[in-house]
Amino acid sequence: MISALTEDSKNDAKGSAGDKHETALSMMHIEQEKLTNKLKEAITQKAILDKIDASKTTENIISGSLVKANGIYLYVSVALPKIAIDGINVIALSPQSPLGSHLMGNKVGFKFEINKTHYTIESVE
Repeated sequence: MISALTEDSKNDAKGSAGDKHETALSMMHIEQEKLTNKLKEAITQKAILDKIDASKTTENIISGSLVKANGIYLYVSVALPKIAIDGINVIALSPQSPLGSHLMGNKVGFKFEINKTHYTIESVE
């Protein structure tokens, strides 16, 4: 009887190790899927940025415009973390965002409100 229990415990240990291995594989697969999705998103964002003609200037705000509103610099392109260029903070936002959609097509002097905050477009580059 004792030898049978010992044999069963060895089999349980093997099963437990197998379960841990399967769990580790599953976790690696999930992480791989997350990284694949992040890569796809980065490729999509790069494609959008590649389409922007930085040399093009217009009075009306388009993708690629650098807009100053209420002293805040906004780069209409894709949503990215805030960056500092020569000590000036710039927020990159997509044209589909709430703020971006209000900016698109408008020009200096345009006033609008989002979430009880009033904005005035001061410059467009």
